[in-house]
Amino acid sequence: MSNLLDLSTALFLRVNDFARTSTWLHAPATAYAKYGLVVFAALMLVAAWRRRSASDRVLAAAVWAGLGTLLAVAVNQPVAALVAEARPYAAHPSVLVLVDRTTDWSFPSDHSVMAGAAAVGLLLVSKRLGTLAAVAALLMAATRVYVGAHYPHDVVAGLLLGGAVAGLGWVLLSKLLTWAVHALRALPVIDRVLAPAAREA
Repeated sequence: MSNLLDLSTALFLRVNDFARTSTWLHAPATAYAKYGLVVFAALMLVAAWRRRSASDRVLAAAVWAGLGTLLAVAVNQPVAALVAEARPYAAHPSVLVLVDRTTDWSFPSDHSVMAGAAAVGLLLVSKRLGTLAAVAALLMAATRVYVGAHYPHDVVAGLLLGGAVAGLGWVLLSKLLTWAVHALRALPVIDRVLAPAAREA
C-alpha cells in the first residue's frame, strides 16, 4: 500500500512540474477543475428531458442519475473523514496550486466522486450521454491533480466510489424508483408536463 502511495505522490509531483511549465493550460484547467461539474448537471438535465416520454424505468434511470450523484457525495463524507488525508499542498508546501487552498480532506476527491457517479448514472440512461460524461469525468480527475488539489489516488478512488454508489444504488433501488415514477405520472400536473412529449413520440 505504501508503495502505491509513494508512486501516486511521485506522479503528483511530476504533474505539478508539468503545470509549472504549461502556463497556457492554467486558465482552462483551473476553470474546469472548479466549475466543470456544471457539465454533468447539464448532461443530466438533457437526459431527463429527452427521456421524459420514455418508459417508467428509463425515466427513473434519468432521475437516478441526479439522485445517485447526490447520494455518492453524501457517502463520501464519512469515508473522507475516516481516512483524514491532508491535501498534497499541506505535505508539500512548495508545490504550485492553481485553486484556493482548503482544509477539507483530500481522499477521495469530492469532484471525482460526483463525476464518477454522474457518468455511471448517465450510462444507465443513454450510451452517448454516458460516454460524454465518462470522458468529462476523466478530464475532471486529471485537472484536479493538475491544479494541485489532489493526488492521483484521490481522484481514482473518487471515480470508483462514485461509480460504485451509482451502479449499486440503481441495482437496489430501480424497482422502487420505477414505481415512484409511474405513480407520479398519474398526477394531473405531471401528466400535463409530459403529455406534449407523449404526443410528439
